[in-house]
Amino acid sequence: MNRVYNFAAGPSMLPEEALQRAASEMMSYGNSGMSVMEMSHRSKDYIEIYDHVVSLLRELMGISDDYEVLMLQGGATGQFAAIPMNLMKTKADYVDSGNFAHGALVEAQKYGEVNVVASSRDDNYTYIPVIKPENMSRDADYFYITTNNTIFGTRYTSIPDTGNVPLVADMSSNILSEPVDVNKFGVIFAGAQKNIGPAGVVVVIVRKDLIGQARKETPKIFDWKKQAEAGSMLNTPATYPIYMAGLCLEWLKKEGGVRVIYMRNQVKAKLLYDYLDESKLFKGTAAREHRSLMNVTFRTDSADLDAEFVKFATANGISNIKGHRLVGGMRASIYNAMPVAGVQKLIDVMKEFETEKVKL
Repeated sequence: MNRVYNFAAGPSMLPEEALQRAASEMMSYGNSGMSVMEMSHRSKDYIEIYDHVVSLLRELMGISDDYEVLMLQGGATGQFAAIPMNLMKTKADYVDSGNFAHGALVEAQKYGEVNVVASSRDDNYTYIPVIKPENMSRDADYFYITTNNTIFGTRYTSIPDTGNVPLVADMSSNILSEPVDVNKFGVIFAGAQKNIGPAGVVVVIVRKDLIGQARKETPKIFDWKKQAEAGSMLNTPATYPIYMAGLCLEWLKKEGGVRVIYMRNQVKAKLLYDYLDESKLFKGTAAREHRSLMNVTFRTDSADLDAEFVKFATANGISNIKGHRLVGGMRASIYNAMPVAGVQKLIDVMKEFETEKVKL
């Protein structure tokens, strides 16, 4: 069976090496005589798997002992509530730069005052808004950003300086894709289903001095202190997704780590954006200065033509290229596991379609 190039925004393409390893261990992990799916999360074998995944994350991201690494459930969306539950005393600053950023600030409004420092909502989130220092609350409990806009295809090209206010970042769609100085953040969290592994686990990296401030009414499952004390096993964790995350992280380390994959990601994005900038049929939808390296959004001048291209691409081995309903058009998610050959294949298919539709 031939595999397609899967450009889905998440769950997304995984490294073939990780999938093959998982297949070989499906019936028996090591000498255990059972699948990881069947293991007790309290067993020696599984604790070793879990600790190895955390160790790989620390190594690949340069996470110091000043930070706790939690592997929880509820996805990034669950952390939209967990963050104000653990950090908000009175108010917080939020940047409204996309659909998920907006959802997070709406959730936070249930727990205190939310100051929207900047927003690009009025232009359908085609750019990252300018953050003006005079709009920031120096007494905010935290400052919240979403570093990459999965749906609209934009990203932060520089990290805002929030002074003594802890910076909280949703990195779900660009974690591990480029070097990040973790020490600039109070909290980093990310759903796994883009660059970490399969869906089912959310990674939360939280500075230890920010743990232990949860509101009294916070459910224990969302209380970072309780989860840290329990080793992320306050309840049964997402055992198999965590195991798969370990295989994907091992692949990333073998490939050369984050710095090497970042160079590859830049090559992939440049290939596709260069073609879009030259094309007579396809046009990018995000502001050039804020274009995402992970999610490339584009369209033609016709919704009917967009739909026709999606069908054409699917017939030619390009899967999940349809854009999100809030944007329309097409979206190519080119996460770490997408090879350069996959992006080149997409470009070749786009060129073939363009040749048929455009009279030169």
